[in-house]
Amino acid sequence: MSSETEYQQLEVLARKGRWLAISTVAESGAGHVGGPFSAMDIMVALYFRVMKIRPEEPKWPERDRFILSKGHSSIGQYVVMALRGFLPIEELKTFDKGG
Repeated sequence: MSSETEYQQLEVLARKGRWLAISTVAESGAGHVGGPFSAMDIMVALYFRVMKIRPEEPKWPERDRFILSKGHSSIGQYVVMALRGFLPIEELKTFDKGG
């Protein structure tokens, strides 16, 4: 796969991630979109091309860990993790719902 094609795939994923982030925030009535929007490209690149992870085996001992210190971007991390297969995208609808 060419690097241009790979880059385009990451762009598509980041665009979808931004759409999911704004949809989730709008539906929940809580959260901010500025943080997730600005961090989406790097989170997509990390989760889809850089980090050693196995969504089907989330407790894999050799996995890389991602620590997000920018709390206002948490919805972005949830979105990227859903896109990567760690949780169903439908679960984003439970954001800020308590329980």
